[in-house]
Amino acid sequence: MTETPAALAPGTALVLVDLQHWIVNRPSAPLTGAAVVRSAARLKDAFESAGLPVVLVRYARTDGSDGGPDSAFNRFAPDVAARPGNEVVTKYGIDAFDGTDLADRLRRLGATALVVAGITTEYGVGESVRTAVTLGYPTTVVEDAVTALAAPAHTAALQAFRDLGVTVTDTDALLAATTPA
Repeated sequence: MTETPAALAPGTALVLVDLQHWIVNRPSAPLTGAAVVRSAARLKDAFESAGLPVVLVRYARTDGSDGGPDSAFNRFAPDVAARPGNEVVTKYGIDAFDGTDLADRLRRLGATALVVAGITTEYGVGESVRTAVTLGYPTTVVEDAVTALAAPAHTAALQAFRDLGVTVTDTDALLAATTPA
């Protein structure tokens, strides 16, 4: 079920989680990583055009066996690659807030609400959304810009978000709500 979101207001930040090419190319369901990136790219373009903050979160291994955060292995998918003005946060665990300066950056950016997209619904996205809610951020998850390891886990995670008071919507509805009539 897609909910109708309120129009994005100043202070709304987009947080894209784990859209690195190696994660995007892994098997996922119900959507492919490529489909998630297409929707995330539309969101990113809209946020940037509106002058709203965009934060890209990437996962890197603590032992450096992946070459480190700036290695080719950890590059974002090209359609959502960081541009000037975007914030990039490196995490070493599942939750984008845990052990990072994400909360401080969001405060500095004046973020008062979050829109979250990325991979995977039940892990990186899920843990980050739960923390965002705990921190008091009104949070929206874009269901066609997230995917999971398996479709049942995706469905269960979206329901868990709703149970937390998170708005779950799709890209078209979110962008329609932000487009002046």
